[in-house]
Amino acid sequence: MDDPLANDFCSVCRNNFSIPCQANCSHWFCGNCIMQVWHYGSAIQPCKCPLCRRQITLLIPGEALSRQHHDPEVAEILRQVETYNRLFGGRANGLIQRMQDLPFLLRRLLRELMDPQRSLPLVIRARVYIAMILSAVYVLSPVDIIPEGILGIVGLLDDLLIVLICFLHVAAIYRSVLYVRHGGS
Repeated sequence: MDDPLANDFCSVCRNNFSIPCQANCSHWFCGNCIMQVWHYGSAIQPCKCPLCRRQITLLIPGEALSRQHHDPEVAEILRQVETYNRLFGGRANGLIQRMQDLPFLLRRLLRELMDPQRSLPLVIRARVYIAMILSAVYVLSPVDIIPEGILGIVGLLDDLLIVLICFLHVAAIYRSVLYVRHGGS
């Protein structure tokens, strides 16, 4: 979902979206509304999602905004979102936060990989594909750190751990791409 659903509305102002932005928890807000939530709280720490109370560490503007960047109101909100992302998007998050961000980041990455209109840098695509191929080879190979033949179901733990590490690595790569695209340097 590069833009919110047509019949959806902002949970802060309860109106149709104006300048929609998606948080890393997958909820959509008006850019102005989420910036007001941030400024109302503490401007030195990331705000929490008004719906799920997770820390918002990355805001992604809707795709339609790229065509409206010449509008002064849109440009101002985009500048504030970039500032927010620059302040909080590059933080090293804990493992819990990274795992909570996995569905959001992997869903967006998959859509971006499948859409020929989008352009992920070749190096990033290669890193994602290599990580996925190597983890698949490990899971499918008979050589394991904890062999399934001896320990049964417990032997699958190393395979699950490798897949989780791969997903976390791929999500971290894509998060860095989004960070650079939407305010990072």
